[in-house]
Amino acid sequence: MDKAKSETVILGGGCFWCTEAIYQNISGIISVTSGYSGGHKENPTYEEVCSGRTGHAEVIKLEFDPQIISFNDILEIFFATHDPTTPNRQGADKGEQYRSIIFYDSDEQKNSALDYIKKLNEEGVYKKPIVTQIVGRMPFYPSEDYHKNYYNNNRGAPYCEFVITPKMDKLFKKFGGKIKKD
Repeated sequence: MDKAKSETVILGGGCFWCTEAIYQNISGIISVTSGYSGGHKENPTYEEVCSGRTGHAEVIKLEFDPQIISFNDILEIFFATHDPTTPNRQGADKGEQYRSIIFYDSDEQKNSALDYIKKLNEEGVYKKPIVTQIVGRMPFYPSEDYHKNYYNNNRGAPYCEFVITPKMDKLFKKFGGKIKKD
């Protein structure tokens, strides 16, 4: 893959352990890095972000090959794997750091995200309106090492067994071999 032809986007859809695990298993994804974005503190720590005083969201930075996976496919997976109608919450995870947010890298990505949300709302896919924020790229700060590759390193942990694995099973049942890496 020619890095010059890859694209990036930053997504926040709740706990970054979940979103990282999902996208690590998708064809066309070159890299997934968990981290923080959208706040006012430089180089925040996990504890600072969880305090709610930094303004950051838990996010993942995706680098992807648009020849293999389209940005719309990335959006479809994103909206299928979290609840974009609940502000500052995903399941039991509560706080601004768990908000639904897309940090776009181009006007094309911005317009695609806005169009996709409009379509989902018009089709009534969710009972409530989508509250996902669409924001231009802001500084991204990688998470601490112990958060990286969390699911693969901790599959037996209760959060992985009861939250992440069911999300992944649901996703891959819905999309089948269309998107999963071999």
